[in-house]
Amino acid sequence: MASFLERLIGRRDPSSAELARERLKLVLVTDRSDLSPDKLERMQGEIIQVIRKYLEIDETEVAIKLEQRDRKTYLVADVPLEQDRIYKPPPKTDEDEAKP
Repeated sequence: MASFLERLIGRRDPSSAELARERLKLVLVTDRSDLSPDKLERMQGEIIQVIRKYLEIDETEVAIKLEQRDRKTYLVADVPLEQDRIYKPPPKTDEDEAKP
């Protein structure tokens, strides 16, 4: 019962079989989408650059992957935000409002 709860909560490290299954899924989805791992990695870098313009993120934990659900391919981004560091634009001044 405890192992079921740990899996449900996510406190258990995945087994090697689970990791292999996830890697195989990634390979199959990547093949079907014609998106090479190199392109996916470059796209991840560009997505990180755009997000960093607005939010502070933990770049080392960003995970962008392709998933197959209901015969459709989804691009899924898992982007952890830094605590209490959400970007807030500077307050507008009278000078900013006068600009077209």
